[in-house]
Amino acid sequence: MVTPALFERFPDAASYAAADMAELEEMIRSTGFYRNKAKSLQGLGQALQSDYDGEVPATMEELSSLPGVGRKTANVVLGNAFGIDEGIVVDTHVGRLSNRLGLTEQKNAVKIESDLMELVPQEDWTLWAHLLIYHGRQVCKARKPACTDCVLVDLCPAAEI
Repeated sequence: MVTPALFERFPDAASYAAADMAELEEMIRSTGFYRNKAKSLQGLGQALQSDYDGEVPATMEELSSLPGVGRKTANVVLGNAFGIDEGIVVDTHVGRLSNRLGLTEQKNAVKIESDLMELVPQEDWTLWAHLLIYHGRQVCKARKPACTDCVLVDLCPAAEI
């Protein structure tokens, strides 16, 4: 919800690097942890400017070295911006659904990702995460899964029917 205005105000790495911290914090306040996120965004802009000529790098190692960028974010950028399936994004939806569907018993995102990478063909990793995220938001919600509306109900060991 905050990205349209944020991207309009700060369209490139240089603008984040030079951003007024109070303005940046105010623009992202509703996301939670806004002070840390604002520091990361400014640090990200500075690192992109100084280390990568203002361009976003296209490797896991380079991306994850940037302020505020972990494995999940690096996977999002690699898969969606560069079409590189290096890993599977594991957010709360992917983690929850992977457990409910019996695809893993792990709780740690890195271990869940490792288990999924053994099951899902690499060329489908980015799409897989998008599908699970969408399904988790629309049908298999955390507190009240809509099992009666679920196309996976016959395959799901956690189905409540």
